Amino acid sequence: MRPISRIRRRLLSLIVVLLLCAGMANAQAKPQRIVSTSPSITETLFALGVGNEVVGVSQFCNYPPEVLKLPKVGGYVHPNVEAIARLAPDLVVLEHSSVELTGRLDTLHIQSLVVPHETLEDIYTETQLIGKAVAAPDRATALVAQMKSQLAAIQAKAKASPSPRVLVIVDRQQGTLNNLIAVGPNNYVNQILEIAGGTNVLAQPGITGYPRISLETVLRENPDVIIDLSGTQATEEARRASRLAALALWNQHRELKAVQTGHVYVGTADALVVPGPRTPLATQRLFDFVHGIGGSD
Repeated sequence: MRPISRIRRRLLSLIVVLLLCAGMANAQAKPQRIVSTSPSITETLFALGVGNEVVGVSQFCNYPPEVLKLPKVGGYVHPNVEAIARLAPDLVVLEHSSVELTGRLDTLHIQSLVVPHETLEDIYTETQLIGKAVAAPDRATALVAQMKSQLAAIQAKAKASPSPRVLVIVDRQQGTLNNLIAVGPNNYVNQILEIAGGTNVLAQPGITGYPRISLETVLRENPDVIIDLSGTQATEEARRASRLAALALWNQHRELKAVQTGHVYVGTADALVVPGPRTPLATQRLFDFVHGIGGSD
């Protein structure tokens, strides 16, 4: 019996050593210095509890407030590789990539991860991919489940209400209603608009995801609700000024049904246009706009 006991003890000791080694390997594999190249990625990293490891962000990242003091590495389409390299990251998370970009990062021995971001399903995938990369897969799974549950609750409310025809504007020539860029089919904003109970007037075959339209198109479609998300502002004072200016522009066109009924809404909060953990918040705000519950934001 004694030899068997000694063998068992040795086996147990070996198992403990292997587990410790595996734990050390996982600890070493977890990124300690992360660079994000888009607001969506940054918000996801913080929501997963690894915000302390983020050492650089894109010039467009402003949430949560902690990121305002972090070094900027340029835009998400063409990030500054030199600025990234100076931060000595062990992981760079990208929404847009190219052979040249990833090649330069590889040459510098900097690991990169490219995540999708075009649709709601992409947001779930992005969350899971980032969670795996930062050794927080369980947190990622829980975050996705929470988002889905909150969106399902909003959708259930929407199904019990009418579904007005809605036009969403995401960009325009500032100070005018020219060069309008609207929300078409097959994209993130259209998906959360549908969950919120709106019928997108431009979700039609042959229309691109974000079509450029004229004011004549708006007049022809004559939607029940117009949601203008063309400008996000950093302060409440700036947001108020932006809302008033936008409403004044739309109110010049009294022939529009949405203007006549007071259903033109101006969204100036960045949560409305950044796919990510705040998607349920954005969807609830769209629900309020679509169903005339809340004012502009």
